[in-house]
Parts: sequence; structure tokens; C-alpha cells
Amino acid sequence: MGKVLVETSARHVHVTKEDLETLFGAGYELHVKKMLSQPGQFASEERVDVVGPKRTLSGVSILGPIRKATQVELSLTDARSIGCTAPVRESGDLAGSGACRLVGPKGEVEVREGVIAAKRHIHMTPKDAAEFGVKDKDEVMVKIPSEGRALVFDDVVVRVSENFSLAMHIDTDESNAACAAPGAMGEVILK
Repeated sequence: MGKVLVETSARHVHVTKEDLETLFGAGYELHVKKMLSQPGQFASEERVDVVGPKRTLSGVSILGPIRKATQVELSLTDARSIGCTAPVRESGDLAGSGACRLVGPKGEVEVREGVIAAKRHIHMTPKDAAEFGVKDKDEVMVKIPSEGRALVFDDVVVRVSENFSLAMHIDTDESNAACAAPGAMGEVILK
């Protein structure tokens, strides 16, 4: 089967225009710090604090561009450490998800639902999907080789769009469990 680049997606926040302005001031816009592997996506210069009932995660990066809904993506370890619920979900599936408070330099936002642990996934173009023999929403397994910690991840959802670039995304907990070094290549295994 084919191989895919494995990228670690650290904790981050996506915000609506309204929430961005509450956090940073009227008319505020995100400033690109670094472009990400997915076309049009970027890590911004802006950071916020994510506040849970137990403690605060300071300086969490905002990813751009702005979204239709504010979403906070944490590892399960992060969520437990601050006392938040973070169900494992695909990006955008926020109904009934966890709550937290975001604090920026100009204001605060109560996120009543929007805290998730992102379901591990692979971004593919339709051409990539055809080559791998999968379609949007299929689930596969991916073997990540490493020195003494090789791991096979199950329940990896395939997400297909013309707007994607081929890459698998896992969170920091998953990356650490597999000792996934930068540039790691995972082997896709059909179920």
C-alpha cells in the first residue's frame, strides 16, 4: 500500500471573525507566521489562553484563515489537564462538544461548545484517493515505523477534497506514543 507523510498537529484554536475581534479588537485580522501543509492554511502570530476549570494553557496558537465556528483542538492530555471535555471528533463536528474560555489581549470568549480532540485523519486529493483505493469518509489503518515504538493507528478517517494536500494529521499524544519524528512516513493499510 502507499505511504503518507505524518504530521503532528499541536494544540490550536480556529476562530470566527466575531470572536477574533472580541479577543483582539474591532477590525483585527490574523497575521501569517507560517504557512501550513494544507493549501491556504497558516499558523498566525496571534495566541490566546485556553482556560478550563482546573488550569490554563497559555499562548495557544490561532490557525487561519478565520472559520464559521470557533473550535479548540486539544490532545486528550491537554483537555484532562485543564479539566475540559474533548470528545474525539472530525473538525467541524462540534455539537455537544466541550466548553472553555478563550482570553486574548482585548477580551474573552466563552466557547460553550467547540473543544475537541481531533480524530486522526488523512487529507487527500481525489487523485490521491483513487491511487490509494479509498473515498471520502473511509477509514484505514496507518503503520508508523519508529525505533522501538512502531505503532499501527486504526480508525484513521480519509478526507478528500481538491483543496487538500496529501498528509496524515495526528495530535501530540499520538505522535509521542509512536515516537513520530518530523518527516515520518506512515504506511496506509486498507481495512
